Amino acid sequence: MMPIPSEPHVDPDKKVVDIASRASEANHDHVGGLLVAVREMTLKATANLVAELLDNVDDTLFDLAEKAESNASQTEYFDGMRETRKMRPRIERLFGERVTRGFADFAAGRQPKGSDAQRAFSASGELSLVDDRELEESLAVSSMVAKADGRLSSALMALNQRLSVLSGGRSTTNTNNPLGPGALTEAFREALGELTEVNIRVRLIILKMFERYVLKALDTLYHDVNVRLVQAGVLPQLRHPNVVRRHASAGPAARAAGDALEAAIGGAADYLADPADELHSELMQRLTSLLASRRQHVYGDGGLSAAGGSGLASLTPAELLGALTLLQGESRPLPAMPAATDTTAAIDMVQRLKDELMLQIQRLSGQAKAHVSGSDEDTIDLVGMLFEYILQDHTIPAPMRVLLARLQIPYLKVAILDRRMFAHATHPARKLLDQLADAAKGWSEESDRDHRLFAKVKSVVETLLQDFDDDIGVFERQLAEFTQFAEQNRKRAELAESRATEAARGRERLQDARRRAAQEILSRISGRNLPTLLRGVLTRPWANYLVLIVLRQGVESPEFRAAVHFVDDFVATIDPPRGDAERTQYKNALASIEKHLRAGLTTVAFQEPDIDRLLAELWKFWRQQLGEPAPAAPAEEPALDPAAVLGVNADAQPAITDAAPDADDDLDSDEMSVDVDADTLQAVRDLKIGSWVEFVDDTGTRERAKLSWISPISGKYLFVNRRGLKVADRTAVQLASELLSGRAMILEEVPLFDRALDAIVDRLRNAQPAPQAGT
Repeated sequence: MMPIPSEPHVDPDKKVVDIASRASEANHDHVGGLLVAVREMTLKATANLVAELLDNVDDTLFDLAEKAESNASQTEYFDGMRETRKMRPRIERLFGERVTRGFADFAAGRQPKGSDAQRAFSASGELSLVDDRELEESLAVSSMVAKADGRLSSALMALNQRLSVLSGGRSTTNTNNPLGPGALTEAFREALGELTEVNIRVRLIILKMFERYVLKALDTLYHDVNVRLVQAGVLPQLRHPNVVRRHASAGPAARAAGDALEAAIGGAADYLADPADELHSELMQRLTSLLASRRQHVYGDGGLSAAGGSGLASLTPAELLGALTLLQGESRPLPAMPAATDTTAAIDMVQRLKDELMLQIQRLSGQAKAHVSGSDEDTIDLVGMLFEYILQDHTIPAPMRVLLARLQIPYLKVAILDRRMFAHATHPARKLLDQLADAAKGWSEESDRDHRLFAKVKSVVETLLQDFDDDIGVFERQLAEFTQFAEQNRKRAELAESRATEAARGRERLQDARRRAAQEILSRISGRNLPTLLRGVLTRPWANYLVLIVLRQGVESPEFRAAVHFVDDFVATIDPPRGDAERTQYKNALASIEKHLRAGLTTVAFQEPDIDRLLAELWKFWRQQLGEPAPAAPAEEPALDPAAVLGVNADAQPAITDAAPDADDDLDSDEMSVDVDADTLQAVRDLKIGSWVEFVDDTGTRERAKLSWISPISGKYLFVNRRGLKVADRTAVQLASELLSGRAMILEEVPLFDRALDAIVDRLRNAQPAPQAGT
């Protein structure tokens, strides 16, 4: 076991560590055991994350290699893939050893050494000499760690304080925290030192992947470690700064509702700080201000709470929740199958909920009027506008919109219990709604014939309607289940999508190879009066041989150059030699031509008897060019048709025609005349892999498809449905034309909740009365 420093005393009654007192031997072992437990939790979690990272290195580098602008860059990426696969076991082992050493140094009170570049500043503050590669990596690492430190600041602050307790009172900061972003990133960087044959660009890409797959996933680890230490009695009094607090002056029912909320959230993950949360908080401040201004304009200085100036107390959150729960129990059954696409009835239901809630409260209270606080009324209105937006959002198919709209009451209850839902993108209820909407975005009747997705979304909605009372944990459980469901479907779809992409990639490469073969041959026979037999050899079997060479060896290969050189020599045989020297040269060339032709035809599966017949006919022509008499043919042997000699049907089209195929041959005949504006075309070119588009055919049938692949050869866009099956392929001009005509629509990529809140802010701002003149 690693050495553990002297430990503080633990008060068994309060279970709070007393740093000032000397630790007993028992407490020494207890705290040392805690540090070991934290180390093991860290090793397990980070090993899984690094494994996921390395699983994705091949795909990432392969994608970059496909888009590489030069062969040299492509080779660098392929070398990086090969080297990473080879060194993966050592990288994983060294990373674990480096993390373990970090915990040992922490326990012994040793400061982390850092990298060479981090030590490049001397005591005088001047920059000492350091390898450019080391410096470039260190700059990238510093940027990654700084962002992670900022994003995880709240969790790290609590973790640092608790680790200070475990270290006997020594100060723990982000710099010497053994499971902090800096320590973990440096451990991974040190492990990457095994990639000695990989250039700096590939190493920086893999480091950037560490940020994506590991640093951005540390929230769960930090939460679990903090919970483990709290359970062991290490500073349990620390509170997350974002925990909701109720005013002490609130009534008993309100405090009871607050206590229920605290209990419901207590076991859930803290919503760790994220830079985006600041933007969400600012958005909520604007929303609150706009809602208050709207309420004042409609009701005067108060809201429903001040109706009639009765002076009656506003309803407590618990009373509101009770009324909503009753309404929730009265919900009509969900449709067994996708409903009609008309959302009018659902919009009306959403808009009437507030009135129904007021009537329900009046029945429960026996009073003529219901009195709701201004903030609660704003919450009711905000959730109502959220679901109105959902029902009008064409990014989600109409049957799914109607289904999701049934969640209005559960989400209103969440908003009353915990208004952080609007300000925190990581809130489980918010993440669940975003995930449901994201999955629904790719739904269509055609792609969901077995109704698996529709049934799963319906199941989530039913569970929330039936089971959600005041335990927000139900959203976390449903989120976990739906995430697992979506992941399983994603993996199944990826297999089909991969096959569709590979098929499209193969077709593109074949078309490009044919195009190149045609260009090489036609550029050499254009304007030459070749006999039918010679032309047939070049435009049929030899063209196929050239295509095969392009696909197998590439256009830079010696085999391709030799095959093209053969075309020059073969075409030259139509010119009869003049003089003895030319005759000798002509005869010598024929031996090489026959050798290469025989080898090429064998490669494209010509049978030996067919090759012999073809060469016999060619030798007749060549002897004629040499002025030599042809050997007498047997009287019973008829003249051979060139097509029969070539082993093809007389009506069959040659592999290439007199017109060389162009890169635009795959376009519609009238595409080049299509007038599309630059903005629409740029919107198409800005599409990223994974973007969704809705296509509408001539019958009005709608099909949603995801952009799966963009051909680096033709620039075509391949679209697949949510099951990974091909739906369409379009050029940029074709897709831009369809967008302009309304036959296609790019679907929003921004999460549903964010889109809705932005739209609500715009709606409230536009609804504000214009300032009166002179005011």
